[in-house]
Amino acid sequence: MNRLSPKKLLLTKWTAVKPIAKQKHFLVSKVILPEPPNEKIEWVEIEAVFTKQVTQIAWRELTDSSLWLQGWK
Repeated sequence: MNRLSPKKLLLTKWTAVKPIAKQKHFLVSKVILPEPPNEKIEWVEIEAVFTKQVTQIAWRELTDSSLWLQGWK
């Protein structure tokens, strides 16, 4: 998989390998900036496309191809 940059994740599309609450397609709706601005970004919010339910995950989980696929498949 290509290397991901947390700063470029906003509005990217993802497919869950195993559906989460019967949802497969997600969009990164928010990149959560750390409290001290010089710290690294660690969290993003993903939004289910169909139900609009928002979940917070560590952005590095998106690099695990056993959990997430980039794009909508």
